[in-house]
Amino acid sequence: MNIQEFMEGYRAAWAQRDPLLFASLFHADGQYHNTPFQIQRGKTELAEYWKRVQLQEDVHVNFEVLVSESNFGLAHWHVTYQVASEELFEIWARSTGTSQLARKSGDPLPRMALDGVLQAKFDGDHCMEARIWWHSLPQPA
Repeated sequence: MNIQEFMEGYRAAWAQRDPLLFASLFHADGQYHNTPFQIQRGKTELAEYWKRVQLQEDVHVNFEVLVSESNFGLAHWHVTYQVASEELFEIWARSTGTSQLARKSGDPLPRMALDGVLQAKFDGDHCMEARIWWHSLPQPA
């Protein structure tokens, strides 16, 4: 596996909102650092973490490979999606370290834009470790 193949799988797993497809990109004891301080290890934790994308709708993922070597890669990615549940909105608000947007009960949930960088290390046909650094913002209505 190389960064291009990984990012194509990453895009498909996110766009299809498929936790098992996401976990299949990784070695049995692979690691995904979704923040510098939070790590999912092994296929079970990876799939469990990725279930949150099932709370998103109308997902669009783009990426650009920045560095590609035989066992290492770096890519810039951009995602937009419609928040489909209050639960996901609360997850987002906690993960950004901010309070929730001023919303009244019944107000529409926001469309989000995420922009980030992914660094990955590979061993054969699977990713051993992926680290992402990202930021997200609600889009204007």
